[in-house]
Amino acid sequence: MNDKLQAHVARLVERLAPSTIAAYAPIGSEPGGPELVPLLAERCQTLLLPVVREQDLSWATYAGTLVQTRGLNEPAGPQTRTTTLSEAEVVLVPALAVDHNGIRLGRGAGYYDRALLAARSLTVALVYDDELVPELPRESHDVPVAAVITPSGGWRELDLALT
Repeated sequence: MNDKLQAHVARLVERLAPSTIAAYAPIGSEPGGPELVPLLAERCQTLLLPVVREQDLSWATYAGTLVQTRGLNEPAGPQTRTTTLSEAEVVLVPALAVDHNGIRLGRGAGYYDRALLAARSLTVALVYDDELVPELPRESHDVPVAAVITPSGGWRELDLALT
């Protein structure tokens, strides 16, 4: 399943040709699998990955090595530069589920919702087929994503007009 998801992500990146991508490094069974980060790193000049800073995510440049910290795979080594999502041309985010209006269900701490407020570009959630659902409850802090990629369905723009 991750092979199909990665192929859809690769096609999106090839079509858009972004110089800077913000993504996540999947852990365990998260969509994208362990090859997602190398795939993206080969297809852009700068790959930004999340780094937990107190109650927020910051974004550091991936330089080829990851270390597991606070439940995330973060770029290893000294992080000489951190930034917000405003620099990324494409933002790929994890989700436990996404609905047809772009509302995403995360792990509940709100890290990604706060980070997505700074995004100025295309935001895309990567989910497995059964994680794209008709509707999720929306809370006031939820920041919808513009699109979703699933293994079987590929790229799908979401109806943000309803959010």
